Amino acid sequence: MDFVNTLPPSILSISQLVRHMRVLLEQDEILQDVWVRGEVSNFKQYPSGHLYFTLKDSTAGIRCVMWKGQALRVRFEMRDGVAVEAHGSVNVYEVNGDVQLYVDSMRPAGEGELYQEFLRLKARLEAEGLFDQDHKRPIPELPKTIGLVTSSAGAALQDILNTLTRRYPLAKVVLAPTAVQGVEAPDGIVSSLERLNKQVHPDVIIVARGGGSIEDLWGFNAESVARAIYASAAPVISGVGHETDFTIADFVADLRAPTPTGAAELATPITLADLASSLNSQADNLYAVMNSTLSNAHQLLAINSDRLKRLSPIGRINIQAQRLDELGSRFLRAMQTGLKGQRSKIESLNDHLDSLDPVGILKRGYAIVTREIDSSIVTHVSQVNVEETLIIRVQDGSIKVLTKEKKQEEQNA
Repeated sequence: MDFVNTLPPSILSISQLVRHMRVLLEQDEILQDVWVRGEVSNFKQYPSGHLYFTLKDSTAGIRCVMWKGQALRVRFEMRDGVAVEAHGSVNVYEVNGDVQLYVDSMRPAGEGELYQEFLRLKARLEAEGLFDQDHKRPIPELPKTIGLVTSSAGAALQDILNTLTRRYPLAKVVLAPTAVQGVEAPDGIVSSLERLNKQVHPDVIIVARGGGSIEDLWGFNAESVARAIYASAAPVISGVGHETDFTIADFVADLRAPTPTGAAELATPITLADLASSLNSQADNLYAVMNSTLSNAHQLLAINSDRLKRLSPIGRINIQAQRLDELGSRFLRAMQTGLKGQRSKIESLNDHLDSLDPVGILKRGYAIVTREIDSSIVTHVSQVNVEETLIIRVQDGSIKVLTKEKKQEEQNA
């Protein structure tokens, strides 16, 4: 049996249809948290600060809205023709039924891949210990030489120089210029760091550049730059971009500044005015201590002077000096008498020694006979063997002889 639907089809008002579409879109999880890539066209910024534009590719397009609060966080120039990646949710503008992408954040196309690369490198270097606080070195309070690694043509250089001149003009500033953007930036930054450390030996180094997109700052996310900062002999202060910008260089550096100007301020912890104030304060303290010390010394000197006058030993010293003269004269006479007696005794002993001197005996024609074998003095015939060599010492030398025979004198009874 055939069934025939006799009920008329449901008829919706435009409002009901658009509202139904909105409900369907809001229930779709993908459409409420979506990233899309496209080219900006029909861009307009209203006085309210809201942004209105279309994102399109080669075959399709979608209208987009970005409210002022989110638009203030866009860090690049919005204009027609710019390729972007936008995040937001899809909904229906009920007034005219248009499907729109309500954008809450946006970045230049390709920044997503760069950011993921940034996170991977950051995690690897952090695991290696390049970000460890134990490696961070203190910044000297009074640097004699400050090295700069930045572009010689950038506004960041002038900001740094103006700040250093205002805060601490006593420091010598040495610029190692380098490209800070583009493919040549990493090698240039590394080379500048190495030249400063090897040739200048600064007390601290500032690595800096002004703000920009993630692509503009990408040179400071290079692994070679991170390792050069870590290996720097001098502590390094990073001042890259704006306060919300973070690069790998910031994590490796000994100190991170929000801006190049901030880096110059951190490189000079004590300003010239602070130093002058400190010196004046120390001079005042020294002057007060010196006055107090001198005053106490004068009082003590006066007290001791009075005491010396009362207890002066000059009288006793004079008496003892006279007594010393007398004793000295007496001692001199006794010493002369003693020396005379000792001299006579020495002369007598010399005469006696001369009479006992073997050399004197030899001069009178006598000789000393010794055995060659052991140098013992021969006093008896029995000490010598036939065919034994003897040494005969006379006044002016010695004679070596060979014993042919020996004869012992008979002893008288």
